[in-house]
Amino acid sequence: MSQHSTDEPVAAATTTRRATDWWRDAVIYQVYPRSFADSDGDGTGDLEGIRRRLPHLRELGVDAVWLSPFYASPQADGGYDVADYRAVDPMYGTLLDADAVIRDAHALDLRIIVDLVPNHSSDQHEWFKRAVADGPGSPLRDRYHFRAGKGADGELPPNDWESIFGGPAWTRLPDGEWYLHLFAPEQPDLNWEHPAVADEFRSILRFWLDMGVDGFRVDVAHGLVKAEGLPDLGGGEQLKLLGNDVMPFFDQDGVHEIYRSWRTILDEYDGERIFVAEAWTPTVERTANYVRPDELHQAFNFQYLGAPWDAEGLREIIDSSLDAMRPVGAPATWVLSNHDVTRHATRYANPPGGTQIRTPGDRELGLRRARAATLLMLALPGSAYIYQGEELGLPDVTDLPDEVRQDPSYFRAEGQDGFRDGCRVPIPWTREGSSYGFGDGGSWLPQPDTWAELSVEAQTGDPDSTLEMYRSALALRRATPGLGAGDGVKWHGDAPQGVLHFERSGFACTVNTTGAAVRIAAPGDVLLASAPVEVADGHVELPADATVWWEIA
Repeated sequence: MSQHSTDEPVAAATTTRRATDWWRDAVIYQVYPRSFADSDGDGTGDLEGIRRRLPHLRELGVDAVWLSPFYASPQADGGYDVADYRAVDPMYGTLLDADAVIRDAHALDLRIIVDLVPNHSSDQHEWFKRAVADGPGSPLRDRYHFRAGKGADGELPPNDWESIFGGPAWTRLPDGEWYLHLFAPEQPDLNWEHPAVADEFRSILRFWLDMGVDGFRVDVAHGLVKAEGLPDLGGGEQLKLLGNDVMPFFDQDGVHEIYRSWRTILDEYDGERIFVAEAWTPTVERTANYVRPDELHQAFNFQYLGAPWDAEGLREIIDSSLDAMRPVGAPATWVLSNHDVTRHATRYANPPGGTQIRTPGDRELGLRRARAATLLMLALPGSAYIYQGEELGLPDVTDLPDEVRQDPSYFRAEGQDGFRDGCRVPIPWTREGSSYGFGDGGSWLPQPDTWAELSVEAQTGDPDSTLEMYRSALALRRATPGLGAGDGVKWHGDAPQGVLHFERSGFACTVNTTGAAVRIAAPGDVLLASAPVEVADGHVELPADATVWWEIA
């Protein structure tokens, strides 16, 4: 049997999209602008490139497009160091290009979500440049975290905090004062206790809402408020990744007042605009605080992203995620890859080892598991996120030469692993060309020679390709009443060890996380499978590392 039993539901589904509460079961596609499509041949993706490729996203079947930062920036951290929140960086185009992307997306019934970076600005932001120039005592320094140092001559940092990118979280200026940066030194943290900061971001929200965007992904949503007095950690070992522990600079309760004020602004606008939180918290219960009815709409489920390929562990995280969201009435979200972690086709190709993997592993195994994991993710209640290129089954590029790397944490000791460039390599569109259709002038990070056959062109029309599996899955998800929104699943406790089996209304999903085929009773008719399956005598031999969707009576 092929991966899907008929093309008819797929075709019908592409015209039906939820008009209200769309975000509760939306599939949102993340575009990393620098690596998506290059329209002018300079080797770097841009807004015009995105605009030209929007039909691909419409055909893929997603509901919304999340754009990583394209603001004016020195690019010390891939655009997450913003110098002007109301301007487009010339490498990506102009405000007119941004307007064109928004308008064309809406014409294709796609919504646009933009990144908002409120925890820190660039050190080239006008506020920070003036604060530095004015010297100690300047009122503008109160908009950031400037402090005198410790020690006889102030030669020691104000506290023992460390940067997520490695090294101290403080940099000393020639005038003797230090400033806080939880990330790169070029990203000074804003002081959200200062009213001018809050006023500025309310204005920024309105600027982009008036441009027509449908929402915001809030970067480092857990980091805006710091504990009073900026206390030392006190001798403990600071976690170097975006935290699974309580920290005085992350997940402070004061952030929720900020988001309540933002929600009142968003609710003034038509069209059900939304906020999505990047909130690394110790537990899913703490994450749920960000999506209470008067705050943000969604929060990324990082606990799920980091889950190993294991039936018991997956079920535990799925249950805890749904249980945590239910009391606040928010949808659970599911994500497998993004611009900060190793692509899941490579994570699953290696032994479990976190979200930063440096070795290619077993490519065939990784792709098989990645396809199965995708169908599991898209079968769960709530909203799902797709990172550009995962619909092609792209692996991480683990062998980039040192001289081409640009991840700032790569150049700093003891921070994040610094290998995020591997998931940011420009994606392939065609079999031919200097950059496989990415652009006419090469690409800012080199693409592997093997990517020609992973391109959109190569996979389109091939019923066994990963791209066509994604297209079929997204169309069936929209056409199948038992998929999408909801807050629970019905597990079958008699599933064999290593196998997940659950039902929703008129729908069932079976996942084999083991390395061997498993014979099970077929609960219905096959809708879609991540690997070829045959039903005979009411049973199916479920292949290793495979997922099947069923239509049940």
